[in-house]
Amino acid sequence: MSLDLRLAVPALAVWLTAGLLIGTPEAVGVVAVTLWLLAGGCTALLVLSRMPRRGQWPGAPRAGRWQTLGGTLVLCCTGAALVATAVGVWAPVRLPSEVRGAAESHATITATITVWSVPVAAKAFIGSGTSGRVRFKATLTQLESRGETTPVSSPVVVFAEASRSGAEPEIGSSLVVRGTLRTTEPGDATVALLFVNETARGVAPPPWWLQWANELRARFKTAATSLAGDGGNLLPGLAIGDTSAVSPGLDTAMKTSSLSHLTAVSGANCAIVIASIMLLGGYLRLRRSWRIALSLLTLLGFTILVTPEPSVLRSAVMATLTLVSIGAGRPGRGLPTLLVVVIALLVSDPWLARNYGFALSVLATAGLLLLAGPLARVLAQWMPSALAAIIAIPLAAQLACQPVLILLNPSLPLYGVPANILAGPAAPIATVVGLIACLMLPLLPGVAAGLLAVAWLPSAWIAAVAQTVSMLPGTRLPWPGGAPGVLLLAVVTVLTLVVVLRGRAATPARWPAAVLVVLLIGLGGYAGSLIGTGIGRVVSFPPDWQIAACDIGQGDAVVVRDGDQYGLVDVGPDPKLLSACLGTLGISRINLLVLTHYDLDHIGGVDAVIGRVDTALVGVPENAQDVSLHERLAAGGAAVRQAARGDSGNLGSLTWNILWPIRGATTMQVGNPGSVTIMFDGRGIRSIFLGDLGQEAQDGLRRASSPGRVDVVKVAHHGSADQSPELYAELRARVGLISVGVKNTYGHPTEKLLNILASVGTLSVRTDREGIAVVAPGPGGTLVLWTEKVADHGPPANPTPAAESVGGAG
Repeated sequence: MSLDLRLAVPALAVWLTAGLLIGTPEAVGVVAVTLWLLAGGCTALLVLSRMPRRGQWPGAPRAGRWQTLGGTLVLCCTGAALVATAVGVWAPVRLPSEVRGAAESHATITATITVWSVPVAAKAFIGSGTSGRVRFKATLTQLESRGETTPVSSPVVVFAEASRSGAEPEIGSSLVVRGTLRTTEPGDATVALLFVNETARGVAPPPWWLQWANELRARFKTAATSLAGDGGNLLPGLAIGDTSAVSPGLDTAMKTSSLSHLTAVSGANCAIVIASIMLLGGYLRLRRSWRIALSLLTLLGFTILVTPEPSVLRSAVMATLTLVSIGAGRPGRGLPTLLVVVIALLVSDPWLARNYGFALSVLATAGLLLLAGPLARVLAQWMPSALAAIIAIPLAAQLACQPVLILLNPSLPLYGVPANILAGPAAPIATVVGLIACLMLPLLPGVAAGLLAVAWLPSAWIAAVAQTVSMLPGTRLPWPGGAPGVLLLAVVTVLTLVVVLRGRAATPARWPAAVLVVLLIGLGGYAGSLIGTGIGRVVSFPPDWQIAACDIGQGDAVVVRDGDQYGLVDVGPDPKLLSACLGTLGISRINLLVLTHYDLDHIGGVDAVIGRVDTALVGVPENAQDVSLHERLAAGGAAVRQAARGDSGNLGSLTWNILWPIRGATTMQVGNPGSVTIMFDGRGIRSIFLGDLGQEAQDGLRRASSPGRVDVVKVAHHGSADQSPELYAELRARVGLISVGVKNTYGHPTEKLLNILASVGTLSVRTDREGIAVVAPGPGGTLVLWTEKVADHGPPANPTPAAESVGGAG
């Protein structure tokens, strides 16, 4: 069957134009005028080319190829001009001067907002574990600053304190809040981040046409999450796309195993809903026009229920066009319909061009339309047709989406297709039965409860597959990142498809095969060099690593992780070194930042994280410069809190407690003796971070807040001699992390400290000799230690990068 690709080039032109212009809106006027002139000129030339020339009869054949090319050029220029015009019209509306001015001045504003997404945890929790922050999308409709009130219409992401009653803002409700604004990067779907520093008060409830969905969504989430384990928490995501109940650990497992798309409502969900309505209408013998009308009405309600995220929007519009074309007696074909939808949505909202969800939805659909059939036919030569189809569907979607996924994570999933083969068949069952249960809850609660129990089984199976696959060794393979990585992967994918899909009877594709072999050999060497040099070392980390000590020279920067939630204790001396480490670890946002004290080797790298921090715990400021640092963090959107003994909270499933300094004490509150000392506990590891505490402060800590046994200690003051043997004897840590620079002039770490650690059975791990060091929980209460370089403290279990198991206590 031939493919209709006539709209492919115009769709690509529209997408590229939108993606470029939303990042540089200042150039949109000139570009729009130029594109309209080109569109007009191309149209005129096309019309002239169709007019009969002198000496040519009206019915004479014309140069069809050139006319087709001219038509494509007209569509490209016209579509690009429409996008440029849309950017020019909407950019100043989205980010007016009043909003920009309020963000640049860091002034506290009073804002009226309308909520447009379900609030989810902002991933850092402060206090006793009962309060934290949530984030949600909203439209800023009114701005009051410095006595002036201005009506606006700006999309923002709101960060606010979680409601202690558990009643978060509902979609469609209007609130009045006070807080500060920070603009986002040009081209972002939202123009600013709004950090609320006062409790929001309601202005107007949601309209009726949204309220029914809010109530149904909340009721279904409550009923589903009452079921046991990960299956209950995952079910709302599978059925209606609500992932707010998914734990950080399960979320990470779903992403690692390439199953996270199952909780993103898209074409498959819309197809299931429409097919169910059409089948029901056929059973009831309704006329086709009535079945189509009922399907469209149901699709609208479904879109409201699951919220119109970009992937849902693409699916819903495409399904609508398909139904309308069927009703008109001219059924459309899949690929042209997809391309028409892409052009229409990008013209209506050019900011979709840089939305990963929209891009992945389009690419996955295109992959299924273009590749699933040919791949199934090729695979059917070696296996049953049904099995070939089961394998071809996730493989086609994975091949189409992977070039974009490289931008999110520069590595390839090794077990993505097998995981989808195992989990994929369960997803439609969980989706259909779960959605029916959701709709039945207000009408027949007993029936809904039974359906929920049935839907829980496939949901639990998917969660089990994700957790199991994520724990397998070598879950991801290294690959170049950025635009070069995308281009290279696209070339390799195309060459592979050319070689594989030619069929047995076709002439062997010699030159594509030769180029592919050369690329694969080169990439194999590249991957080996990445792992050997440590540039791509993150892909060989233990998948469930919890602690990573950055190699940032003479200074401290240690990451604590649970799932996709990250804490960072100190930031080292240099923002470039810290940025490199965070990039290696794949970290873009810090949920909990701890600045133990204000020495340069602990705060010098703070510029690398300003604007990327949710919550910052700091010590007592020593001078105006320290206060200014707090203000810079707050202006970047962080909630800055002075920490002292007794403070506690959560980072994902990990609990943290501040052990030192003592609030209100008159001595040892600043400098090294006042270092904020924090302890983390959870997922099999108990760890303590001692900052730069000296012996006197360490003994004071031991008397005031006896920490007891730990698994990992971040050794104080880079291993100086000013240490308390009694404290380390009490800690009896299995691993002691020493952040220290190569050839430092202080003689760190000292023999005294190393002897103290050795005497209590603590394994010394030094960043100056071993580079970045990573600790993960191991089986049977052991620890898994991974280091970038071969360790000097004994023969490693594996070659560089080194990894070994550290036995459990006793």
